[in-house]
Amino acid sequence: MAKYKLEYIWLDGYEPVPNLRGKTQIKDFKAFPKLEELPMWGFDGSSTRQAEGRTSDCMLKPVAVYPDTTKKNGVLVMCEVMMPDGKTPHPSNGRATILDDPGAWFGFEQEYFLYKDGVPLGFPKGGGFPPPQGKYYTGVGYENVGCIAREIVDTHLDLCLDAGINHEGINAEVAKGQWEFQIFGKGSKICADQMWMARYLLNRLTEKYGVEVVYHCKPLGKDVDWNGSGMHANFSTTYMREVGGKDYFEALMAAFDKYKNEHIAVYGPDNHLRLTGLHETQSIDKFNYGVANRGASVRVPHSFVNNGYKGYLEDRRPNSQGDPYKIASRILQTIATVPTKKAAKK
Repeated sequence: MAKYKLEYIWLDGYEPVPNLRGKTQIKDFKAFPKLEELPMWGFDGSSTRQAEGRTSDCMLKPVAVYPDTTKKNGVLVMCEVMMPDGKTPHPSNGRATILDDPGAWFGFEQEYFLYKDGVPLGFPKGGGFPPPQGKYYTGVGYENVGCIAREIVDTHLDLCLDAGINHEGINAEVAKGQWEFQIFGKGSKICADQMWMARYLLNRLTEKYGVEVVYHCKPLGKDVDWNGSGMHANFSTTYMREVGGKDYFEALMAAFDKYKNEHIAVYGPDNHLRLTGLHETQSIDKFNYGVANRGASVRVPHSFVNNGYKGYLEDRRPNSQGDPYKIASRILQTIATVPTKKAAKK
């Protein structure tokens, strides 16, 4: 038997954006524990806005497990929050009600800023701005990315890969101090679990650098000429990949237009600051789509059209603070309203 460090991780009850929380317990196992071997665990919900002090117990239900290579016998445990009975999902538990389909593939592109001493890395500490956007996107060299950002993002990449998270890549983004990583998963819950865990690992990693990860979608404000941060959602279903067709695609886009307000409602707070029609966005009150158009609500890849309107699409409206559980669920809800002419191939 060996002693394993089980770091239980969950989303708290703060609104409109939940915070990641974590605490560790030690358990004996013969080998790296399987999900079904992990016990439920209680916590004080009155300290996380998930219960009152007079009845504060909440329960953590393990739903995914990953190795943590930063610790000897380290285990990362993604959890859902349950009521004291251990069976009823807590009202803050967005994962429990997510639509899930193993044939639904999602790829989230998480943009964020790295801040130190109250400003993005590379910004003057006393106020003002660095040279304007232009060379920072996919940039290299101290003048473009500084001296610690690349170490952070490269280390984060390795941590995710070591944990078995399907991390697909990184790049410096358009604004100085802004970066992006991409997570792909087959199944909406799988992808969203891994995105939250990747965020947790990044937040934890930056502690030792004295750096803050800022996920706000427009941290520099609406009226400056600097890009905001999104979490673009690439998505497909089995039907979209194997049957598709122009008629189905146009019906799908009509449904996305019809439910545009419902999408915006779960695509992250303060999106009105980001979705202005500038800086590679469409206005928040409009919906459009376009081939290779990064200023559209939905970008249609050339490959999708060239393949007979089959493949994946990119919804560019979700922002960097969005909850991937809610985003994936809303996309699948809208897709479910569009009739299909024939069943997808098995």
